[in-house]
Amino acid sequence: MKIKLLFAALLIAPLCAISLHAGTPAQDKEFVDKYKTAFEKGDKATLESFLYTKGANPEALEFYKMMMTPDAGAKISKIELVDLTPEDVKKASETMTGPDGSKAQLSLKPTKKLKITVETKDANGSSSSSSENFVAEKDGKYVIPVTASVK
Repeated sequence: MKIKLLFAALLIAPLCAISLHAGTPAQDKEFVDKYKTAFEKGDKATLESFLYTKGANPEALEFYKMMMTPDAGAKISKIELVDLTPEDVKKASETMTGPDGSKAQLSLKPTKKLKITVETKDANGSSSSSSENFVAEKDGKYVIPVTASVK
């Protein structure tokens, strides 16, 4: 009986730990709403405030800033904060080569992914672009972790 209880506890503990770091639906909505508002207003300062920069590679940080603001000011047609797939978890934990040739890894372990689709229409036609960013939780707040050099 004790072995069965120990086995059950070992199975349940990791699931509880994951749910503790997953945020609440209210946190998800607040983050998405704040991001969408800043994006559509073209508020680069607020968008950059979402970046978790502790230990970030300076070149990677500039790249992240550049990539999150080119369409700022446009209307978002779809934005969602989704759970990570097993492939996302694997990709997020990989060591990659940084812009300066050094080894780099995300500075925080992501718990979700922010998916954004922007559609633009003008006299020449219409186009759409999509982007995805890993999202982590730090001190009860959602942030977008920037890659940091691996030591």
